[in-house]
Order: sequence, then C-alpha cells, then structure tokens
Amino acid sequence: QVQLVESGGGLVQPGDSLRLSCAASGRTFSSYAMGWFRQAPGKEREFVATISFGGARTYYADSVKGRFTISRDNAKNTVYLQMNSLKSEDTAVYYCAAGRVLTMGTREYEYWGQGTQVTVSS
Repeated sequence: QVQLVESGGGLVQPGDSLRLSCAASGRTFSSYAMGWFRQAPGKEREFVATISFGGARTYYADSVKGRFTISRDNAKNTVYLQMNSLKSEDTAVYYCAAGRVLTMGTREYEYWGQGTQVTVSS
C-alpha cells in the first residue's frame, strides 16, 4: 500500500509560480513511477506529467511543456511539480499518483492522493 498526500496548492495570479509536493508513505516509493494529473470543473481528469522510478525519464502534456517540471527525491519519498508561468487554464485540482508502469494513462496508476486545489486568477 502507498498513501499519497499532496500539498502546495493555492490561489495565484497569472504568470506566478507554485511548487506542489506529494509525500508518499512506505518504503517502496522508488519502485513506483509517479504522475501528476489535474481535473478542472466539468472536465475529465487529464495527464500533466510523469517521472520514472529513478527520475531519469520524464514526460509532459503539451499544454504544460516548458512551464512545468516534475522531479522526485526518493530519499524523502516525495515527488514535486514546479509550475511556472501559470495561466488561468491551469486552474484545477491536482492529483499525484503512483504506478508500476511509466505511462500517461490514468488507469495504470494504482494509488492516488486526495488532490490539492490550484487557482490561477487575477
């Protein structure tokens, strides 16, 4: 079992930055690929970014490429999402997830956090 707890969300203005964190329980964190997803009101949950077990490989949605950076610290059982140049369309609840496969699909992730709200508004 892996429990995930996100933090770092909030209300920011367009162009600002935020860093989300996701702390994982358990001693097998480094065995999981980690992903960030988001869900805006009235929309389906969508892929944002994912990172491989050791952190060597990362993939991003086109909508965030060049602005967001995913990273992980396996010694701290934590995955991060650095979000720069935020836009109003980035407003959503952000979820982290853990899975055995490095993928952009939501169905392959076994464990999910409760989500953290990010609101970008002037």
